[in-house]
Amino acid sequence: MQVNGGTVSSIERQTIRKVVWRLLPFLMICYLLAFIDRGNVGMASLQMNHDLGLSARVFGFGSSLFFVSYFFCEVPSNIALQKYGARVWIARIMITWGLVSAATALVRNPSSFYVLRFLLGAAEAGFFPGVLLYLSYWIPPKYRARIVATFMVAIPAASFIGSPISAALLQMDGFAGLRGWHWLFILEGIPTVILGIVCLAVLTDKPEHAKWLTAEEREWLKGALANEAREPKKVAQMPLAKLFRNRYVLCLALVDTCASAAGSTLSVWQPQLLKSFGLTVMQTGLLNSVPYLMASFLMVYWGRRSDSRGERRWHTVIPMLLIGFGLFGTSLSGSLLPTMIMLCAVLVGAYAFKGPFWALASGILSNSAAAAGLATINAIANLLGGGLMVNVYGWVKQATGSYSLALMPLGVLTLVSVVTLLLLSRPSGPNARMTNKTEAA
Repeated sequence: MQVNGGTVSSIERQTIRKVVWRLLPFLMICYLLAFIDRGNVGMASLQMNHDLGLSARVFGFGSSLFFVSYFFCEVPSNIALQKYGARVWIARIMITWGLVSAATALVRNPSSFYVLRFLLGAAEAGFFPGVLLYLSYWIPPKYRARIVATFMVAIPAASFIGSPISAALLQMDGFAGLRGWHWLFILEGIPTVILGIVCLAVLTDKPEHAKWLTAEEREWLKGALANEAREPKKVAQMPLAKLFRNRYVLCLALVDTCASAAGSTLSVWQPQLLKSFGLTVMQTGLLNSVPYLMASFLMVYWGRRSDSRGERRWHTVIPMLLIGFGLFGTSLSGSLLPTMIMLCAVLVGAYAFKGPFWALASGILSNSAAAAGLATINAIANLLGGGLMVNVYGWVKQATGSYSLALMPLGVLTLVSVVTLLLLSRPSGPNARMTNKTEAA
């Protein structure tokens, strides 16, 4: 077995295998539920918007409030995770967001919709950067792109699995006097609460506490992670206010906004875009899942490719270009088949981007800056990509009447993000250089 051209010892292989199988499947299921609970509002809108009289602008604004509270709570949440331990804090996050997600069935008007979406963002804030931070305690740098990509398969898998399930739950309309969208929120929120409780038994905070590793395996893992801590990083420990002004952190946040905007906007609006071609609810649910199925497979391949070649820059840029191509293509398309092809391009790019990008970002941040830095990048990207661009889509859709044309601002954002990353990571100049081929990325 080789990684980045080096031979892997038996103890390394054995330890990584144990860590991966102990942590990754469980965390993937947790993240799968996070995105089902976050994105099921898109399928629910097929009934809910009519029942509550929500316009495109009101629905877009309400959906985006998730990202506003997420922004304000994410950094404090990640700092709390570092203080209290991942085991307890991730359990807290999951239990509260599951309860809020199920409570969305109680929405009766625009105001209550706004409140529940805001509370959902506050409850879930910190889960993703918290898991990234947690994985950095367990996974040596040279394995991170593939591990992060595999973990994040949960995002497209949530829509691939969740769309047909949500469509089926909408068919429960009238059961026990409730509408289908009521059952959707209730039955998709309860499993999250249950898994949150299970977190307390499954997760271990640090390698030194892992009784399921041998003493030799613990020592090897601690040594491998200690080597990373000695590597020089571009962003060292600094006060939080200064971190928010750091040019590397801000530029990385802008770059992440590109993929975040594409994924978040389509998770909310893609069902309505597809249904506008005259599809039934079930047909919409099934077709909505196709791009996510493709993205699930290709993002893992792309993360493995990035690790095997030890390259981050172009493995991040190429998916971004694919996003832009798909967005502009969709905005110009007028029929179902080419629209589906372009949507597949957008989502494959949005998710293939994630493994190399987060491996690159964690290689730039020092261990002391990782908790706040990763959360800051993700929080800003979610606020701009989810909070702002989900709204922009609604505004353009309401102004033009076109679901496809509303994607054009996302295409422009993608081009700006590509230029930003290329300038930030250009090889010339000591202040602009970002390691492209390094085991610390």
